[in-house]
Amino acid sequence: MTMFENLLELVKQHAGEAIVNNPSIPNERNDEAISEVSNSISGSLQGLFQGGGVKDLLGMFGGGNQNAAMSNVSQQVSGGLVGNLMSKFGLNNQAASGIAGSLIPNILGSLVHKTNDPNDSSFNLQNVFNGISGGSTSGMNLDGLMTKVKSGALDLDGDGDTDLNDLMSVAGKGGAGGLLDQVKGLFH
Repeated sequence: MTMFENLLELVKQHAGEAIVNNPSIPNERNDEAISEVSNSISGSLQGLFQGGGVKDLLGMFGGGNQNAAMSNVSQQVSGGLVGNLMSKFGLNNQAASGIAGSLIPNILGSLVHKTNDPNDSSFNLQNVFNGISGGSTSGMNLDGLMTKVKSGALDLDGDGDTDLNDLMSVAGKGGAGGLLDQVKGLFH
């Protein structure tokens, strides 16, 4: 399964009260609403990656499930979902915000947990980032970068800051390509 198919399954696992048992969403549109949540999450993650939010994404995955619920990523994903639910399902702001507020923190928390769990193969950091980056992170040592994010030890060249040189040494030779252009200056 692809990262996006696994994300859809994860949304289905969490959709019970927020979508399936929600009178604001007609039962015949439950599958459509579940797909919309999944598409909104993946679209928001892609938008964050492309818009320079790599540091926020790495921070979310490095901070654990609690951090995922309170992260900038969660807030941005929720905001995008609220707008999509309002426009596609005719929900008012309160109903759409309730759905997003009950789903997004839990789904992102589960995504982070599954990605960081060596016994769960449904998600891994490389596949998640390859999915949201359109493959531009292929060949980059994201596990090595995440280890450095978690430990706070990204200053690999000992110059007192975390910069492009540090990221290049984590990424290895070659493979990082466009990602390094995007993260340049984010870790100062």
